[in-house]
Amino acid sequence: MNYCSECGKPVAQRVPEGDDRLRYICDHCDTIHYQNPRVVVGCLITEGDKILLCRRAIEPRKNFWTIPAGFMENGETMLQGALRESQEEACAEVQGETLYRLFDIPRINQVYVFYRGTLKNGAFDAGPESLEVRLFDEDEIPWSELAFPVVTDLLMEYLEDRKTGQYPVRIDQPGPLWAEHTGWNKR
Repeated sequence: MNYCSECGKPVAQRVPEGDDRLRYICDHCDTIHYQNPRVVVGCLITEGDKILLCRRAIEPRKNFWTIPAGFMENGETMLQGALRESQEEACAEVQGETLYRLFDIPRINQVYVFYRGTLKNGAFDAGPESLEVRLFDEDEIPWSELAFPVVTDLLMEYLEDRKTGQYPVRIDQPGPLWAEHTGWNKR
């Protein structure tokens, strides 16, 4: 950040009085510019034993597969954002949605929140941010073509949970499973 969004003057980085972190501060209007993590919301959508995935039409990771997800917008709840992303990316309506997974990823200043639900009316199609959208059986999932490590973790955990029919809400950082399964650490 170089300039204040309030007055347009240059900003400096320092620790404000009573704070413990570097912040961008405008010496002209005294505005402290807080920068906080971005929230990514999405839905793991199923129909029977199949999982809905979208091939990305945009960067980052264009041409790779993911679940419908994106940044939460101001003025919406996490669930509203996840449902909006499902509509935007996969033209899909979701029913029976429940909170399923939270990933805290401080190294990239992001929090991921995923819901689980089923495809309503069986209808889906590629939205403007997707090249194609498909339902995959477990043995068809393109593991080496998944866009993001959290998607790999999410799918692996879901497939394990599906065996028992128990879907606990997990809250933690991404685990090492994706690297072992996909060779992601070699990219």
